[in-house]
Amino acid sequence: MEFLLYLLLGALVAAFGTLIGAGGGIIFVPLFLFMFPWSPAMITGTSLAIVFCNAASGTVAYMRQKRIHYEAAVLFAVCTLPGAILGAILTDYFSGALFKLTFGSFLTLLSLFILWQNRRKKATRVEHTDTHFAYSKPLGCAISFVVGFISSIFGIGGGVIHVPAMIYLLGFPTHIATATSHFVLAVSALFGVATHAVAGHIHWPLAIVFGLGSIVGAQIGARLAKRVQGPIIINLLALALLLLGLRLVLLV
Repeated sequence: MEFLLYLLLGALVAAFGTLIGAGGGIIFVPLFLFMFPWSPAMITGTSLAIVFCNAASGTVAYMRQKRIHYEAAVLFAVCTLPGAILGAILTDYFSGALFKLTFGSFLTLLSLFILWQNRRKKATRVEHTDTHFAYSKPLGCAISFVVGFISSIFGIGGGVIHVPAMIYLLGFPTHIATATSHFVLAVSALFGVATHAVAGHIHWPLAIVFGLGSIVGAQIGARLAKRVQGPIIINLLALALLLLGLRLVLLV
């Protein structure tokens, strides 16, 4: 019974995470904090293993839809790797209360920033799915390093930062940003998972069950993304971050 419950939960979380381009980590981490008496490092490592399954499956779906900006995806993925390895190493230094407070505050502030930017730029942003446009590569690389670090230290998948940063700072269309972010997330999560695995931070039985569910859910989320307008995706992302962030802060 628990196996089916975890499988379904993994699919639902992954579907939503793929839809907003953030991976399911923003939900898996607080969910595991509520469900299991694990250390922050174990929660982070296990979540990141599931996020990798989610991101890899979602990337395959987005490749079929031809919505990935491959030049940016490869460049950003390479830049996330040092940050991902560093973040995985530093997770052992977080206590439970500090982890909840830091992670919750981060999600809350990020959600408010996204809502503010979406409201401010809604009137001027033009959505398209063309992958031929200019963007700042140095800025993209700097953002990607930070994304890799935060993804690995919190186990959330860096899409919660990468997607809004690609849209508002680099000028990516929303649907291209979510798809490209998934490619980057898959690469970053792979290296983060490897580092966490060496450190013994992954609960493999649950990671496998949730991971199987997330593979199916990611395919569903990618199909839904084609039918949902960009501003709606952004608002869903911000709302999810706000609710989870406030909940974690209140737990401290």
